[in-house]
Amino acid sequence: MPAHAAAILPAPRAALTVTTVQTPTPAADEVLVRVRAVAINPVDWVIQGTSRVTYRWLNTPAVLGSDVAGEVVAIGSAVTRFRVGQRVFGLATGTDRGRDPLREGAFQEYTTLVERLTAPIPDDLSDEEAAVFPLGISTAACALFQPQLLGLRMPGDPAPAASRSVVVIWGGSTSVGMNAVQLAHAAGYDVVTTASAKNAETLRGLGADAVVDHRSPTAVADLVAAIGGRPVVGAVALGAGSTDACIDVLARTGGERLAMASTPVSLDSLVGRRRLFPAMLPVFTRIGLGTLRSTLRARRRGIRAAFVWGSSLRDDEMGPRLWGEVVPRMLAEGALRPMPAPLVVGDGLAAVQDALDRQRAGVSAQKVVVRL
Repeated sequence: MPAHAAAILPAPRAALTVTTVQTPTPAADEVLVRVRAVAINPVDWVIQGTSRVTYRWLNTPAVLGSDVAGEVVAIGSAVTRFRVGQRVFGLATGTDRGRDPLREGAFQEYTTLVERLTAPIPDDLSDEEAAVFPLGISTAACALFQPQLLGLRMPGDPAPAASRSVVVIWGGSTSVGMNAVQLAHAAGYDVVTTASAKNAETLRGLGADAVVDHRSPTAVADLVAAIGGRPVVGAVALGAGSTDACIDVLARTGGERLAMASTPVSLDSLVGRRRLFPAMLPVFTRIGLGTLRSTLRARRRGIRAAFVWGSSLRDDEMGPRLWGEVVPRMLAEGALRPMPAPLVVGDGLAAVQDALDRQRAGVSAQKVVVRL
């Protein structure tokens, strides 16, 4: 069997180690990709630091990572959209329940991607730029378009002739937020969002109608004023504390749907500890009670709230449409920009652990990327 190098998680909560794993043969609906760039998401260090609790199904050794850009080196028997040698980017879902993290993780020289969650890289886009998209745009699309969440029309669907409706996005300068702003704008909605003052102009350039400072004590009132009586079709909550703020906005504007993409308490404080127990007990208690309290608040106000799982589009009709139609078309039309901008922090698999640590330390309106 051929083999390649991979940055594996050898055991729960361990540092990544570069070693050799077997190179898989793509299944009928998969492409085998030589990985050229990967991007880092918060979920990567959350899995690394808390997997015994948060990802109990994940066996080690495992290859983490969701964001892949590279070129196709082999295709499965049912693949029709790609050819060997073609540059592609896509969503790796190896850490999901029931998947194989050694075949489908991003942080390795070769990985498999399912065809329906893969798109061609345009000639004017670098591998590093393409790598920032997969999980961010997939999560944003789930929040906006899945029927169990906001259930909005997708870009390309006919828009009604009536006055434009508003989508609220709390956390517009995050990876998911920047993609949500672009997708909602392309679908014909007005977008009001939050960000720091330094990122406000960037978000307006992506299509935001109004940007409110999330640090302001009057942020909720400022969003309501920016909405200005227009119908609100829903809100996307990104970042700790965003759920309750979105509930307040929706309650004051008549919106009835909320997509929650963040826990009420960050897990960062747990990841850096030598031991999860007993420190995890108060953290997860706060998360559980906070989520229950927010859900009940939403229900009392007639708001339907549900959590977003960014890779769930692998198993519904929206995923193939997003990756096979919407994303390629928007890129060709210049309606979709690679945001947040890539921040390349190293080359080679040995740099991935440092990249995880860099992302956990905090970046603003940037996405940490490693070239392979």
